[in-house]
Amino acid sequence: MIKVLLNTLYVQTQQSYIRLDHETIVVEVEGAKTLQVPIHHIGAIVMFGHVSISPYLLGKCVNQGISVIWYDAYGRFLARATGRTNGNVLLRRAQHQLLENEKKMLHIASRFVSGKIRNSKSVLQRAMRDYPEQRARLEQSVKQLDQSLRNIGKQSTLDELRGVEGYASSVYFEAFASLIRSDEDGFFAFTVRSRRPPRDPVNACLSFAYSILTQDCISALEGVGLDPQIGYLHALRPGKPSLGLDLVEEFRPYLADRFVLTLINRRQLDKV
Repeated sequence: MIKVLLNTLYVQTQQSYIRLDHETIVVEVEGAKTLQVPIHHIGAIVMFGHVSISPYLLGKCVNQGISVIWYDAYGRFLARATGRTNGNVLLRRAQHQLLENEKKMLHIASRFVSGKIRNSKSVLQRAMRDYPEQRARLEQSVKQLDQSLRNIGKQSTLDELRGVEGYASSVYFEAFASLIRSDEDGFFAFTVRSRRPPRDPVNACLSFAYSILTQDCISALEGVGLDPQIGYLHALRPGKPSLGLDLVEEFRPYLADRFVLTLINRRQLDKV
């Protein structure tokens, strides 16, 4: 069975207007057409700041299962429009029943943690090849991540597993600063991972990338009929997309972190 992976349309240009033209999506800026794509190639539309969408296109997206997501100009999530609930109710029932089986919950959660640590290790190993002068420093961090991977199977509770994940994250982010290569004036200095709020430009970029990635994971889960709020690694809370956050853990290092590092090291980000 083959599933087509559709594109996400990101619109950041302020005062843009997105409308429907037959079976295509048209993006206009100050009345001039800047982009036109077939709607069947799009899986989600993400808008930042002062971007408008026509009611007809919004209705079409809802009917066809295309997510429409709003962020403010600073990248903070505002709202999301989706269509009617679909998918397999038996699948969602099984997802809920897993919450009553601690052993199975621990096994599923351990797979998320294992994927995250393995990808964190991969990011550091790539840096060891690219920056030989940092090899000794990074090699020590890789060894500590290897130990964390071995420790995953020894944990008997979710809290113990979360402790392994937290330690591995601290090891990874201690080494993360050495991966930033283009920062002569210290603007992109990084010491520790911080959030709510992020305390420096690098943390702000990471949080922004994680936010976008989380929305993509939520869309993917809803697309196959799973409930994004029923997760196994992250605690359940009203309004919290726990399964979406579980899923995004594996992709943080390899997609979001490397993306942010690439933008900084290629000097594609700068002070405003």
